[in-house]
Amino acid sequence: MVVASPTKIHSEEVLAIELPTVDLSGDRSMVSNLIVKACEEYGFFKVKNHGVPHDIIAKMEKESLNFFAKPFDEKQKVELAKPFGYGCKNIGFNGDIGEVEYLLLSTNPLSIAERSKTISNDPAKFSSAVGAYMEAVRELACELLDLMAEGLRVPDRSVFSRLIRDVDSDSLIRLNHYPPLPLLSKDKDSSPCNQNKVGFGEHSDPQILTILRSNDVGGLQIFLNDGGWVPVKPDPATFWVNVGDLLQAMTNGRFVSVRHKALTNSYKSRMSMAYFAGPPPNARIPVPPEMITPTKPALYKPFTWAEFKKAAYALRLGDSRLGLFRMEGDEQVA
Repeated sequence: MVVASPTKIHSEEVLAIELPTVDLSGDRSMVSNLIVKACEEYGFFKVKNHGVPHDIIAKMEKESLNFFAKPFDEKQKVELAKPFGYGCKNIGFNGDIGEVEYLLLSTNPLSIAERSKTISNDPAKFSSAVGAYMEAVRELACELLDLMAEGLRVPDRSVFSRLIRDVDSDSLIRLNHYPPLPLLSKDKDSSPCNQNKVGFGEHSDPQILTILRSNDVGGLQIFLNDGGWVPVKPDPATFWVNVGDLLQAMTNGRFVSVRHKALTNSYKSRMSMAYFAGPPPNARIPVPPEMITPTKPALYKPFTWAEFKKAAYALRLGDSRLGLFRMEGDEQVA
C-alpha cells in the first residue's frame, strides 16, 4: 500500500509529506507497479518488510556511533576523504560546506578491512559490521531494481541490478553525523537562533539508487516540483529509497532523480547511513529500448559512469549534472 497524504507537523509550522510506503511482502505485481508510480511522482519512497535483519542494522549503527563519539583529534587520524575516509564540514570538491561530519567507504571488502584499522579500536568488528550491512542493503537495492524493471515492463529484468552486482561496481557507503547546534539567545550581543542551518546542501545523488536509513531525528527535506521544499518525517523502522541521476537517465526521464537536503537542529544529533548503488566505472549506462518511443525520443547522449562521474564532480554540489548529457533537439532519435 502507498500512502502519500501530507501531514501537518505542528512544531514546525510547515507541511511534512508522508512519503509513499511500499510493503515488499505484498503481491509482487502490485508492489512493482507501486514502486514505479512512486519513482515517477516523487523519486523517493519508503520500504517496509525489506528483509534486512535488525541485528545487522543495529551493529552497523553501533559501530558508526562509536566512531563519531571519539574525540575530534582521534577521528582526524583516519585519512581525510580523498574521496574515502573521514570528512568534516567540507563535503564537496568545489568549496561545498555543511554542518556535518562523515565517513565515506568503498564497498570493496579489502578496502573496508584496511581502512577499519584507523577507524575502530576493534577493526575486525567494524569491518564485519560494515561488510554484513553492505551485503544486505545491496541485495535490497538489487531486488528493488528488478521490481522497477518488472513494473516498467522491461523483458530483461536484471538490466539495472546487474550493474551493481558486478564485481567492479563503484558503490559506496556514507555515514553522516549531524551534531546538534546550540540554541543562541536573541539579545543584541549574540546571533539569532538558527534552526534551519544547512547540514548537507541541496543536491541529487549521481548514482543509480540510494538506500538510506537514519535515526529518529528530522532534518531531511525533498523538493517537489509543485510544492517546493517539504520536510520528511523520520521513520527508523523503514529504509528510504531515492532515484539517482543514472536511473533517471536509464529510464529516459520517466523516473525522477529528486533533489534533497538535510538541515541540522538544536536538540539532538542526527545520523544517517546511505548506500549508493553505482555501476562499474567503464559501464555504458543502458537505456532499455522500451524506454524510447516515437513519442518519447532519447533524452540523453550515451555515456559511461566514469564520464558522468568526472563531469559531476567538477560541478558544485547543487549544480545540474544530467543537463551536461542531454540531447539537443535535432539529436533526439526514436
